[in-house]
Amino acid sequence: MSTHLFARTALVGAGALALLSPLTMGTAAAAEQGTARVMAAPYAVVPYETVNVRTGPATGFPAVSTVAAGESRGAYCWELGGWVSDYGFTNRVWVKIAEGYVSAVYLKGNEYGDLPASASC
Repeated sequence: MSTHLFARTALVGAGALALLSPLTMGTAAAAEQGTARVMAAPYAVVPYETVNVRTGPATGFPAVSTVAAGESRGAYCWELGGWVSDYGFTNRVWVKIAEGYVSAVYLKGNEYGDLPASASC
């Protein structure tokens, strides 16, 4: 392997780690707040508007925090829950993040908050 190719590979690897740092730091902070150990989330979601985080997948569950618009969060999976309609969109997909559940209606991307359809809980 040439020195140039080796250096480029090292830089790409370092860049990937830098991109993952905000996600792993967020999940590590969440793990410190709770008693359960939190595994690194395999996906990332970004709300286009500040969204409530709830204890379960419906608006009837208590809101425990919020995620600000544009703030990336690690996500684990999605599941069907209560219907949400806003801004001309309606669905019942809720995405599981470390802190609880957020409605996919408020997330950038597809109807699953940009998680793959196969990532159901």
